[in-house]
Amino acid sequence: MEQADRIFLRDHVLSAEIGAFQSERGLDQRLRFNITVDLRDSVAGTDDHVDHILSYDVLTQAVTTALADQRYNLVETLAEKIAAEVLAHPRAAQVEVTVEKLDRGPGALGVSITRKAGRLAATGVAVEPAILVHGLGAPLPQDGVIIVPSAPGLPLPQGGDQRRIALLAMDQAAWALAGLLDLEVAETRTELDAAALSGQQVVWAPSRLAADDAAAGQTGESLGLWLARRLQAGSITFALPGDAPLPVPDGDFPARIGRVAVP
Repeated sequence: MEQADRIFLRDHVLSAEIGAFQSERGLDQRLRFNITVDLRDSVAGTDDHVDHILSYDVLTQAVTTALADQRYNLVETLAEKIAAEVLAHPRAAQVEVTVEKLDRGPGALGVSITRKAGRLAATGVAVEPAILVHGLGAPLPQDGVIIVPSAPGLPLPQGGDQRRIALLAMDQAAWALAGLLDLEVAETRTELDAAALSGQQVVWAPSRLAADDAAAGQTGESLGLWLARRLQAGSITFALPGDAPLPVPDGDFPARIGRVAVP
């Protein structure tokens, strides 16, 4: 019988308040997490594309989500919650979770559990990312946001596939803007999801995700609206001159639409 491909997280150590004893209340203690996931599909067919695999961020975020959900008396309950969060991902078939307390004895004390997909229900934490279609002079919010360049920085050459050329120019604008703002560039859905979960500010280079969907358009405005639908964003803000009208999306739209004035 063929063994499933696996991904794993090893020796991930965090501090949290946990424990049923009175002596454990009000104090953080170190916890070590080890997670191994059996994948539904082989990694051989992923074409070296990060959006075609189960990201390692799913494992670290499962731990973060579980710890944020409640205070636990038992590491067993915490391990069960982590397993549920991992198995909420459709590419996970089975997960083994080990949680150890490192400060309660001369060695590590803990539990290991193995769970299969379909056995547990995950609650998760809904993330509704914020999107900013950036314009020159626009202030950056303090919280995490996905920034979309408003326009290419250079005139476009004529001829050929004009939409593909425009998207590649938007990628160039994204890299230039990221350098100006000292931010990272995100190209894939996995990178965007990870940024939204961690509250990180990133600049989106759109060609990799949007090239095969003509509905995404090729301007900052249309790409921003398309991405807001794709990610089920909580808000999208357009940096516009004071007299410019806000874009009006077609049909039902998931995000709040706002504006920030620029010169």
